[in-house]
Amino acid sequence: MHYKVFGRKTGLRVSELALGAGNFGTGWGHGAERDEAKRIFDGYLEAGGNFIDTANGYQGGQSEGMLSEFIAAERDHLVIATKFTLGTTPSAGISYTGNNRKNMVRAVEESLTRLKTDHLDLFWAHMSDGVTPMEEILRGFDDLVRAGKIHYAGLSNFPAWRIARADLLAEVRGFAPIVALQIEYSLAERTAEREQLPMAEALGLAATLWSPLGGGFLTGKYRSNDGDNRAAKLGMLIHAEKSVRETHLLDTLLAVAEELSASPTHVAIAWLREKARQSTTTLIPILGSRTREQLDATLGALKVQLSADQMSRLEAVSDVPKGVPHETLTGSFSRFSGDILDLPKIPVA
Repeated sequence: MHYKVFGRKTGLRVSELALGAGNFGTGWGHGAERDEAKRIFDGYLEAGGNFIDTANGYQGGQSEGMLSEFIAAERDHLVIATKFTLGTTPSAGISYTGNNRKNMVRAVEESLTRLKTDHLDLFWAHMSDGVTPMEEILRGFDDLVRAGKIHYAGLSNFPAWRIARADLLAEVRGFAPIVALQIEYSLAERTAEREQLPMAEALGLAATLWSPLGGGFLTGKYRSNDGDNRAAKLGMLIHAEKSVRETHLLDTLLAVAEELSASPTHVAIAWLREKARQSTTTLIPILGSRTREQLDATLGALKVQLSADQMSRLEAVSDVPKGVPHETLTGSFSRFSGDILDLPKIPVA
């Protein structure tokens, strides 16, 4: 596995694939028991991975609890990221949710306790609550960095405009910077290409990419309907074959996999790795395996190389409309603009 610098705002080095620990535990009724989770963790480290992503609410706190045991002997060699916002259980109450400073400070202390560590390498706001001012979030992060509780801060599932504003506010006020965003991105979900990913490239933010297999959809396993999967047991955070677009996408993915004597999982991850290679910033897919066999099958993508024709076919069948103003700039106005839209793009620091 290769390593990358985590965006242009850090010198942190992370593996090209992160391990998502959302399936560590059974608090949601679908996940991995302790021994299976340990096999997944060990397999990831054996492959050269060093970047673990979890959250306080994953499996009702079980994920962080399991990881505390797994990471103990390797803590200084690993990059550990966790999140706050949602709390650990719905019954915890309103004071245990949101992006506010009160919840942030309590959440980081509770995560440090569950993980049995004295610092977090990366601390995410899990999603925007829609009410907490960005100044409050940034000041909270800055205080935690200065206190040595966290090394870096990031925003997960936030609108692009809020992330861009946070980037500027941190710079002008001297707060610890926002170094990364976390978003859903895969062949099944490419709308991040409209705003979030161009913003990340322009601002030098790293991007960690959750659900790289569309919640299992891109493996093709939902066509077999065996009942032992996320769609049947968890019923959330998944894509489905609900339109002609999804059918064409899955058909093309399976065809490319057959051409390469690979699995559709390999092809889906290989597509992301190629997108990461083409990007000027760091894109890190997060592998959310539930079994060691799933992890091993996913890591096989490291040996798959897509041809230009295969990339083009996958791009075409998975493309999404870019919307306004992007299509306006490349459509209606182009006949009035001469060659201006063909000028080289100027990097934005």
